[in-house]
Amino acid sequence: MAKELSAIVKLQIKGGAANPSPPIGPALGAKGVNIMEFCKQFNARTQDSPGKILPVLINVYTDKSFDFVIKRPPVAVQILEVTKIKAGSATSNRKKVGSISWDQIRTIAEDKIVDMNCFTIESAMRMVAGTARSMGVTVAGDKPF
Repeated sequence: MAKELSAIVKLQIKGGAANPSPPIGPALGAKGVNIMEFCKQFNARTQDSPGKILPVLINVYTDKSFDFVIKRPPVAVQILEVTKIKAGSATSNRKKVGSISWDQIRTIAEDKIVDMNCFTIESAMRMVAGTARSMGVTVAGDKPF
């Protein structure tokens, strides 16, 4: 018999650095989840990516048990890593803060396509390029497709 789902909690946590302080503690404590057990499991599964921000979907069941799915880092975070800038532009249509090539966009799209709602690498590349433009990062070169 399948367990009945009572809540889904979405968080973004640094890999290997989950602890019961906010935002994790209050979000899971309100649902009745064992916070320390979640932190131990999350830190064990994210040892290979310390310090990277990872989205996590936590399924909480009516018997207070849980399971979770760790996704790939957000596209915006990957763009910041590739371009080596601290933050995006406050006025992205006027002030540009960096540049990214289509080859770099392809690597980000190939990494993130499992979490995106698209079927081809070209459409994933268009989504990544749009995120870069909205951050104030210019896309250098012509479209390869």
